[in-house]
Amino acid sequence: MSGIPAAARRHLVEVLRRAQEHGVLGPGDPQAHLDQALGLAARLAVPDRFVDLGSGAGIPGLVLALAWPTAHGTLLDASIRRCELLAEAVQALGLEGRVLVRAGRAETLGHDPDLRERAELVTARAFGPPAVTAECGAPFVAVGGCLAVTEPPASTAGRWPEDPLRRLGLVREETRTFPGGSAVILRKVERLDARYPRRDGVPAKRPLWRPQPA
Repeated sequence: MSGIPAAARRHLVEVLRRAQEHGVLGPGDPQAHLDQALGLAARLAVPDRFVDLGSGAGIPGLVLALAWPTAHGTLLDASIRRCELLAEAVQALGLEGRVLVRAGRAETLGHDPDLRERAELVTARAFGPPAVTAECGAPFVAVGGCLAVTEPPASTAGRWPEDPLRRLGLVREETRTFPGGSAVILRKVERLDARYPRRDGVPAKRPLWRPQPA
């Protein structure tokens, strides 16, 4: 089951092809990117609100919005140019009113009261190392919600150590697999301390942890 009507699916593939032409989406068949995002959508509960962290070309954010017609999404990216392309895609796909594009650093937007701890689901695909993704993603997740991070092949639990995650109000729940990929699910169990996320660039320069080898 595709999860997206055929006409919308074809339209989205064209949007992704244009993103590749602008260097926003990596190489490969756009259909493969779409199918992987649909696989992720099938393994997640449909939220009322979701945030796609570092949305780039809109994978998986645009796909999730089309697959979940009742969900409201916010697509975040630090690049104004990428956000302009995302906004064009939102309009072309008829998602205005349900999907918002916000330009800015996650470290800054994570302190915005309109976004902080408001989403049941935050997704991240190729955003950065685990500690950076967790610190930048946790601020947007409501207590009880989850951060779903698309993982590389053969990833290990050592990438997500328990103690540093708890400093961000997160616990590692499980890894969910789907055709073409997998995602680690980090559950938000308590509110985030106001000091997080730290200033722009600090999570990457001074990460809360570094992944341990298997």
